[in-house]
Order: sequence, then structure tokens, then C-alpha cells
Amino acid sequence: MAKPTPVASAEEAAAMRRRLRRLVAAVAAGSADAEAFDEAAEALAKLRDAELGPSKDNRAGDGYGDGGQNKRRTEAAVPEHFLCPISSEIMRDPVVLASGQTYDRRFIQEWLSAGNRTCPQTQQVLSNTIIIPNHLVRSMISQWCTDNGISLPPVENQDEDLVTNNERKTFSKIFERIASSSNLSEQREAIKDLRLLTKCNSSLRAAIGEKPDSISQMISIASNPELENNAEVLEDMVTTILNLSIHESNKKIIGDDPLAIRFLIRTLQSGTMEARSNAAAAIFSLSALDSNKVKIGELGVMRPLVDLLEHGSMIAKKDAASAIFNLCMLHENKSRATKSGVIDVTLKAITDDSLVDESLAILALLSGDHETVEEIGETGGVASMLHVIKEDQCKRNKENAVAVLFAVCMYDRTKLREVAEHEKLNGSLAWLTQNGTSRARRKAAGILDKMKRTLHQPHYSC
Repeated sequence: MAKPTPVASAEEAAAMRRRLRRLVAAVAAGSADAEAFDEAAEALAKLRDAELGPSKDNRAGDGYGDGGQNKRRTEAAVPEHFLCPISSEIMRDPVVLASGQTYDRRFIQEWLSAGNRTCPQTQQVLSNTIIIPNHLVRSMISQWCTDNGISLPPVENQDEDLVTNNERKTFSKIFERIASSSNLSEQREAIKDLRLLTKCNSSLRAAIGEKPDSISQMISIASNPELENNAEVLEDMVTTILNLSIHESNKKIIGDDPLAIRFLIRTLQSGTMEARSNAAAAIFSLSALDSNKVKIGELGVMRPLVDLLEHGSMIAKKDAASAIFNLCMLHENKSRATKSGVIDVTLKAITDDSLVDESLAILALLSGDHETVEEIGETGGVASMLHVIKEDQCKRNKENAVAVLFAVCMYDRTKLREVAEHEKLNGSLAWLTQNGTSRARRKAAGILDKMKRTLHQPHYSC
């Protein structure tokens, strides 16, 4: 009996994946020659054989490392915004770039590691190379995959960055300059240096774990009126906290810090637009932890976030929307968001055709709360949702709109008359039962069934 081909060790497989990602990044960047294409194909075949065992004809198989997903994907059209612009694959770990575009982490990291400093999609020169997890898109992809019976491979575990003695020394020297100097100009320069270093050095970001009180120390020092009233210092500090929060183990450290979250909230309330935008991005990053969702919500972040969502720059609005969505995954924060005026702001954004995707995602998430559903019904939400269902070309937006409409109709049957009149003229819900996503079909059918049973009852009147 022939011996089975040995399966590669985890370390060898990881090395193959890294090699393949480098090659794919070169191909995507347009800098690959014919040899690179051949090498990428060879690396893919080896990785497939190592992880799945050799195929009978030793071909690379059913697509880029997807374990046969391509066959399943032909059965359900994948929403375009779920695909990484670099790889054209469903994103497993979506992250946001400074340009506001979302990519799969492993591909955009390879792009940046190759020395590129532009957004692959827009060609915009990046103000920084920070990438932040996009939990909103990730949750939408997860729901879509569940609805369509698609199982994505797990995100690869990445080892934490190791802190070298050199980074420890650099970190200590910077904080010594911040804490010990009596020269305000020197302190301002040290804070700026810390911002720049934490932006580009992941190991330095990890160093904060060895001195967790450093954040409070920096914030306390900056409470000096001459520093506190300096807009540039404020921007540097809040951006440093954002940079540090990207490192997974730092999220708890920053969340547990007695001053950090309060500082971010103050910046949301009174900082420059850039500082407010970065504060919202930091809140978004920190709220990946459930324990932080609780603390952040309790400290009163919702009102300044909703204000930024309404009045901020486009980038700031997107940061605020992402932070609100993340925080509202915790039930207690849904009521806080509603009381802070998020319903009026999101409905207005939908009417103005601005941030429609994000606003609908927030409303759909909040629609499980009765207080929120009641307000949506009372502030013209039914007409807005019906308009989206009829006119919007995005299936995900139609799905979120009909989910909100379903919640309103189940809570307040007096709204059924308005929905019935719209349906008689347009047939939007009937169309959705045949052409929407699986969740949209269920919600649309539920509304139609409710209309049929309720509006045909004898003596029923709205």
C-alpha cells in the first residue's frame, strides 16, 4: 500500500500563504511579469495540496483557496460590495482604508507592505496607512453567507507583534520627553512623534501593553491649558489613541483606562473636524470588545456621535455611522441612540440620498427595539422605507428597508393601510418576495400576509 502524501505542517502552510499573498499583491498592483504569474499558480497548487491533499489530476482546484466556494457562489450572486476590490473574493476580514474604501485585510496589507501609498480603487494618495476592522460590512457578509448556505474559511490567526528592546527604548524615550520636559514646544513635538511612530510601527503599538498607564499619563500632561487648547496637539493625541487601538490587545487596555474614553468623547464634542473624525474611528475600533461597548455607551458617547453623523464631513459621518452601528450591537445602547436623535438623522440622510447604506443598516439593527420602531413609524419612516424598496438598486438596502418596515407593521398595524395603498400602485413587496434576498423575501411575505389577514377583517378601520 502506498504511503499517503504527508500534509504540510501549520508553519509550512502559513509560509506558503504568505508567499502566495505577496505574489497576488504584485499581480493586483500590475507589477508582475509572466514568471510571477507562473509562480503564483505553482504556489496556489502547492497550498491546495498541502491543506486539502493532492487531487487526482494535481490541479489547483476550485478557485483561490476557497474549498469549492465558487460552485456555491454561482447559485447566489454575491453583492459587489462584499467582494474585495483586489482579489474579487468575498472578504473574510474586511477593513477600512484611510480613503474610506473597504478591502480584505490580507490583500490590502500586502499592497501596503509592497510600498504602495495610494488607494488601489480610487488611486487617492493615502493620508495614513492605518486599517480599521469594518465590523458593519463583516456582519452583513456573515448574514448573507448564512442566508445562502455559504461557509467561509476562518480568518487566519496572526501572531501578536513582538516588542523588541529597541522599541521599548524608543517608547520610553518618547514618554520621557512628554512627561519630563518643561518645554511646551518639546512636549508638542514628542506627542507628534508618538503619533507618527504608532502609525507605521505595529511593534511600537504593542509596547503600550507593557506600560498601560502611559495613556492616562499623556492625557493628564496634555490637560495643561497651553496644550489642551492647541488643536494640533489634540489631533495628535486622539490619533495616537486611534493608532494604538488597532492592536487587538490594546483595545482592553484603552477601554480600562480611566481617562481615555472620556478624552475621546470630549474630542467628539469640541475638537476640529479631523480630531472628531479620528475620535469616532477610535470609538469604532474600541467597540469591537463587548466590555468596551458597555463603558462607552454609559459614558454618554451617543449624542456627540449622532451630531457628527448629522453635521460632520463625509469621512467623519462614515466613522460616526460605523461607531454607532458597532455600539448598538449591545441592546442597552439602542435606546441611548434613539434618545440621542439617531432616527431623525438617519431618515433625513436617506431622504437626502446621503449615507443611505449605513443609515439603513443602523435602522435595521435598531428595529428590534419597540421604542425605536414606534419613533420610525411616527416620523415618516414608512414612506422612506417604501421609497427605498421601490427605487434603490441595492439588494442589501432593499433588505434592510423591508426589515424595518416589517418591524413597524408588526408593532403598529395602523401603518398597514399606507403600505397597502403603496403596494396597490407599485407592487414593490410582491416583487421583493420573488426577487429579493432570502431575508427580504421572508419579510416582504410577512408584511403581505399581515395585510391580508388584518385589512380584510370585518369592521377593520385604520
